[in-house]
Amino acid sequence: MTCRVGLAYLAGVDTRKLTLGHSPDPDDAFMFYALAKHLIPTHGFEFEHILQDIQTLNERATRGELDITAISIHAYAYVCGHYALLPSGASMGDGYGPMLVAQRRLSKAEVARRRIAVPGTMTSAFLALQLWLEKPGREFNFVVVPFDQIFKTVNSGAADVGLIIHEGQLTYQNEGLQVCADLGVWWGEQNDGLPLPLGGNVIHKRFEPATRQTISGILTASIQFSLEHRAEAVAHALRYARDMGRDLADRFVGMYVNHWTLDYGDKGRESIRRFLSRAHRMGLIPRLPELEFVEA
Repeated sequence: MTCRVGLAYLAGVDTRKLTLGHSPDPDDAFMFYALAKHLIPTHGFEFEHILQDIQTLNERATRGELDITAISIHAYAYVCGHYALLPSGASMGDGYGPMLVAQRRLSKAEVARRRIAVPGTMTSAFLALQLWLEKPGREFNFVVVPFDQIFKTVNSGAADVGLIIHEGQLTYQNEGLQVCADLGVWWGEQNDGLPLPLGGNVIHKRFEPATRQTISGILTASIQFSLEHRAEAVAHALRYARDMGRDLADRFVGMYVNHWTLDYGDKGRESIRRFLSRAHRMGLIPRLPELEFVEA
């Protein structure tokens, strides 16, 4: 089913001032360093950075509230009426991804019977979990907690298993936890080595195609600038690194800001199609959206 635009054009809005939603994480801070510090041309556009967790941004996108925003690829099925995908800004799990962790290693069958702390039901991590378990969420026990509270939830016994995203993928051992499954590894094994599509950037469809293309070019230029000025961009991102040192933050940034981030390419787009198609066949998303990208 193809999405149809869900909002009429908003007359009278000053399209030179744009809201840009992204998460308060080192990878997003790294991507938008040049924009935040006014280091690249913006062709008369101004960007107001809105920093919120990905579940909140997903929810706001369902209401079409922000001009440009990061979303989970899972959420695209719910927001494609309002937004088109930008060709840059992707977070792809290339041989790694969201992890299931517990105080001891559990089998898939054991995980399915335990209570799982998850970072939000519209996250790609949660969709990947359902695909991995081959069960919709209503058929297993889970609790939604903020992503940065998952370790605490597991270690307190309020949940048996945690579905971790962001820097938790690099710091879980500090919490005395063990990996039960890496969903990025699993996805690659199931899909010819394709990366697991986790997040992307979208732009509201109320903008004319030529304007979308111009804004897309600005955002891509910001990512390229950071990759070319890595040391200073990582230094900027450290303020969002939540107790990570520089080396660990740099490693985390490298996981999620790389060649996939500059452009999905054919393999990245194919992986999104497979991810959402499989979810649709299982009845996990309301529609199978056509991928509508802004042309680079």
